[in-house]
Amino acid sequence: MTDLKNVKSVLFVCMGNICRSPSAEAIFRQKAKDKGLNLKIDSSGTISSHAKEKPDHRAQKAGMARGYSFDGIKARKTTAKDFEDFDLILAMDNQNIKDLRKIGPDHLFDKVQLFLDYAENHDESEVPDPYYGGAKGFQYVIDLVEDASDGLLNKL
Repeated sequence: MTDLKNVKSVLFVCMGNICRSPSAEAIFRQKAKDKGLNLKIDSSGTISSHAKEKPDHRAQKAGMARGYSFDGIKARKTTAKDFEDFDLILAMDNQNIKDLRKIGPDHLFDKVQLFLDYAENHDESEVPDPYYGGAKGFQYVIDLVEDASDGLLNKL
């Protein structure tokens, strides 16, 4: 388990890095900035099929409606080097954790956690993938990510 007091960098991970993890990156970046924290914040996906793409337009619309910026965020695949470069790696769901185990070295796997472990106002353990749903799914992702971001920042 990562000592949160020493966390200087956070990586958010989902499957394609176009919905959930870029939303988490945008939201957490703004909330950390608002608290005056200087953290390295990024996102990635366990697959590379969307590499170099901007976040899904529906994710951007939902996030921007609440004041978050997606500027400069582009999809990329998670690499083994990410396990060295980041202090905390937060997966959106349990399948992401299984996939991360195939990517990163075992001795650094204690950095990996479920992001919603930090949520204080929701009981869900996983951020649902909104890709095949409607606008409400993207709004719900923002609700969950805001909650978990606040919970994590309260512990840093």
